[in-house]
Amino acid sequence: MEKRLYRSRKNRIILGVCGGIGEYFNIDPTIIRLIFIFLLFPLNFSLIVIYFLSALIIPEEPDITDKKEQDDITPSGPIQHL
Repeated sequence: MEKRLYRSRKNRIILGVCGGIGEYFNIDPTIIRLIFIFLLFPLNFSLIVIYFLSALIIPEEPDITDKKEQDDITPSGPIQHL
């Protein structure tokens, strides 16, 4: 399966761009957010425009509620025998 860049659904603060980049590169999203904040001042806040443009371009992570994918999930733990 090929790896794709998505906006994160679970690691999001505003629109999930930094969380998605962190998940894509297997880096803690907090580190991506800190880099973003430290680069805001030297780049004269142009990263804010880039962030929102990225949010428009990068698709949101697909929802896992598809029926086909739910059938593949098996419970674990003490509830599996009920």
